[in-house]
Amino acid sequence: MYAVIATGGKQYRVTEGQRLDVERLSSNDTEVELTPVLLVDDDTVVTGPDLASSTVKAKVVGEAKGPKITGFKYKNKSNQRRRWGHRQHYATIEITAITKG
Repeated sequence: MYAVIATGGKQYRVTEGQRLDVERLSSNDTEVELTPVLLVDDDTVVTGPDLASSTVKAKVVGEAKGPKITGFKYKNKSNQRRRWGHRQHYATIEITAITKG
């Protein structure tokens, strides 16, 4: 059985016991309950309003940082320069249970 969950504006295909990095979660809880977008169990596919009672439970295991991204803007002959950088923060979660409603 696997599920497709949506968090942080992205969708992930997950199974029980899987660990993955998602965008930082706003809650400080160690247990997180996510709503699935799609649920597949052998030959049955559950979508739409049938997913109202289905849940995906995950445990926050730790935090991680993504790669550093640097940028530089430059305009010729006007002494205009701008350097910037960004490093995304992620939460590492482990999928503990997928329940079908």
